[in-house]
Amino acid sequence: IKLDGAADAVERAKHLFDIDDPMLFLQGTRDELASLELLHPLMQRLGERATLALFDDADHSFHVRARSGRNDAQTLIAMVDATAGWMQTLVNAG
Repeated sequence: IKLDGAADAVERAKHLFDIDDPMLFLQGTRDELASLELLHPLMQRLGERATLALFDDADHSFHVRARSGRNDAQTLIAMVDATAGWMQTLVNAG
């Protein structure tokens, strides 16, 4: 069965609703493989257990263009910081 983009995304995300643990999604704003138009509604449906961290100008591999004023290493550091901050909120809540 060939699905369109939205239907395919819903199908690929079905398993996420079986997860009760907190989830962190790291997403580049230029990611052509995971549309923000589809990801935002998914985050809303998953509720508080899902956190979305966006990385400006990053693609699916978290590569940023030179004209963004940042480089890939800076983006990776931002990703690590976002992950550590998210983990700290879990520890503090626990």
